[in-house]
Amino acid sequence: MNVFITGIGHTPLGRHPDLSVKRLTEQAVNLALADSGKSLDDIQAAWFSNVRQGQMEKQNSIRGQCALNAMGFSGIPIFNIENACASSSSGLFNACMAIESGMFDTVLVAGTEKMFYPEKKTEMMTAFFGGTDIHQLQETWDFFCELESDPEIRARLNTPGAWNTQSFFMDIYAAMARQHMRTYGTTQRQIAAVAAKNHAHSTMNPLAQYQKDMSIDEVLSSPEIAWPLTRAMCAPISDGASAIVLSSTRSLNAKDLERAIRITGLGAASTVNRDFADMDQHCVHLAAKRAYSMADITPQDIDVVEVHDASSFAELLQVENLGLCERGESGAYTESGGTSLGGRTPVNVSGGLVSKGHPIAATGLIQIHELVTQLRHEAGDRQVQGARTAVAENGGGFLKYEDAAAIVTVLSNQRN
Repeated sequence: MNVFITGIGHTPLGRHPDLSVKRLTEQAVNLALADSGKSLDDIQAAWFSNVRQGQMEKQNSIRGQCALNAMGFSGIPIFNIENACASSSSGLFNACMAIESGMFDTVLVAGTEKMFYPEKKTEMMTAFFGGTDIHQLQETWDFFCELESDPEIRARLNTPGAWNTQSFFMDIYAAMARQHMRTYGTTQRQIAAVAAKNHAHSTMNPLAQYQKDMSIDEVLSSPEIAWPLTRAMCAPISDGASAIVLSSTRSLNAKDLERAIRITGLGAASTVNRDFADMDQHCVHLAAKRAYSMADITPQDIDVVEVHDASSFAELLQVENLGLCERGESGAYTESGGTSLGGRTPVNVSGGLVSKGHPIAATGLIQIHELVTQLRHEAGDRQVQGARTAVAENGGGFLKYEDAAAIVTVLSNQRN
């Protein structure tokens, strides 16, 4: 591909009740513009992603125009992309295609999310249901109940209204984790090892929501959300924004080339109508194969990875989907240090969603921000030595028994 990332920016993640969508967007976009050496007038088009503002503030339809016009963008085409947690990576996907077509040379992609509304706590939680088929909530729940072999857990899940009393998504992740444990012998301690690793990584990321180291035992002793998941294994409620400037090859100057990072592969997929056990047809695995093929790489060529660990079990699942280890081996691989900083293929050196934070629509670009920082060799204490090829996996929503949307992006610091 002839598309380069020439500017990046993202805000500190956390709960920011005093910062609006417009203000968060302005902060991230100004950072990206400054990093790229571009001005507002250089941007020919923009893609904007947000999920919650329509639900929580009733600002629908033109969220990108509202946020970007307020900071001075005028007259350019602005496209709103909503694709659950994969929204901003989907915006990046579409912006890349627009540059590849020759229509634009310099564009902006932004993702902004406000999830924390202290005066609307009930709405904050019920908003999550919009990330799955609201007409099939009971059917989805019933499917995972039928998988459950533990009579005590199954009785709890079959309690009328059970999926209305807890986090629907975390209960689904927990059900998938228990199935993985039954099938492959994965242990709760191995899932905790994922969380402990990412909490350790986040202590080196000044933009992370949490920057506190946690041992495996501390992760295990944190409050249970849905067995085997504890609170320290689950992504928090987060506010934040990220923005990226993309440039075509023909628009790059010598200064751009010093720090420009090339997008070499893109893969996208949606829910596959498959047998539950046929993981080779999982949408993330298909997206990864497409991205690897475009970039002409194999999993063995990857130096650093960011995956969508909305729960720590999800990291184990996606490490396998990306081919970093064999099916069923991700727990042991994590325990061995293979995905830690200094390991064979470091995963989520940013701290991952569970510790860095997860402002839904912004998450995809925040992953890209981390990987660009790594490939520029500007990550400081969390730097992966010699990083040349990086992969981001961003999932969105949930349909049937997998992600509703999946985007895999391959980046390289090689100019040719």
